[in-house]
Amino acid sequence: MAKNIHGGEVKQMVLASGKTYTRESLVTEVIEQFGEDTVFHSCAAENMTADELISFFEANGKLNLQDYTFETCEC
Repeated sequence: MAKNIHGGEVKQMVLASGKTYTRESLVTEVIEQFGEDTVFHSCAAENMTADELISFFEANGKLNLQDYTFETCEC
């Protein structure tokens, strides 16, 4: 059974890393950290892949699109 992780854990990972990302490197890091079969959810969406989660964050203005980081963790 696939793990189901809240998107807030991805935000925490990014904030804790102190890294900057490209979209591709962020998706790769999420997959490496949480596993390829993991699905993600938020209050507004569920059963997202890592790529879909990043798209969700982009669409909702949650990510800084210059360096693919988060300002805060509004978990």
